[in-house]
Amino acid sequence: MKHTQTAGHLLALLTIAIWGTTFIATKLLLEVLEPVEILFIRFLMGYFALLLACPRKLPWGGWRRELALIAAGLSGVTFYYLLENIALCYTMASNVGVMVSVSPFFTALLSWLILRETRPGGRFFLGFAVAMVGICLISFQGRELSLGPRGDLLALLAALVWAVYSVLTKRVSAWGHPTVLSTRRVFAYGLLGMLPALAGFGFHPDLMLIHDPACVGNLLFLGLGASALCFVTWGSAVRVLGAVKTSVYIYMVPVITLLCSRLVLGERLTGWALLGAVLTLGGLGLSQGAGVKSRVEKNDFLNSH
Repeated sequence: MKHTQTAGHLLALLTIAIWGTTFIATKLLLEVLEPVEILFIRFLMGYFALLLACPRKLPWGGWRRELALIAAGLSGVTFYYLLENIALCYTMASNVGVMVSVSPFFTALLSWLILRETRPGGRFFLGFAVAMVGICLISFQGRELSLGPRGDLLALLAALVWAVYSVLTKRVSAWGHPTVLSTRRVFAYGLLGMLPALAGFGFHPDLMLIHDPACVGNLLFLGLGASALCFVTWGSAVRVLGAVKTSVYIYMVPVITLLCSRLVLGERLTGWALLGAVLTLGGLGLSQGAGVKSRVEKNDFLNSH
């Protein structure tokens, strides 16, 4: 059991390490592609990568389970990324980073209300508070807070939507199917959910970009790494650790992004940012030690079958 828990933590760390670096690839691709185009292409690539990795079909489990998969696709793929991208049009990127980091708080509440896990204790909320102070220091680094109410609200909604996806992932993992198969079905519904957005925003990628090695490399990184691989490793971590313990690793995304900004883009590290990184990691440690467990985990697993 201890080895299984360790594997779950390592999978969560691997996922966050990759997700924390995606901003570089996305930033470069935004020079030649629209946000919705990047989004659709990366998940389409991810879908076919998972199909090649495991061509088997996910067994039909009835409409109730299928509706859960549809909800997971719409929340974790379609709405989360669209809300985050649209939020960036109305508020500062630093604001979005802070708002999205509230997701573990929402995940804990939804896990308590829906999965009937024990109510998060004081240590979890203390860790959340410390981590949020750290994330704010990283994001603003002593600058004055500039609010963009519409964008901030959309980013907060994105955090809530990701929490819904995390809870659904925990429910889906109880069915016992290979994570690759369930993730592929989630991608399929997420892609279908993007079609209205493609019609509204337009989808006209320049096909000549396939001759640009940098562009192709960034798309492959987002499609195969950040989408196909990371959604599988994240789902596997949720299966082992639970939705709450896995979600608190989201606190590390700003820290990873900070390090990448220094190493790849040569951005200067400030004292505020370093202090923020220390507080964020401290908050992560406090939240991980909160010990959130399900009150009826065994019964829920049996009932899900």
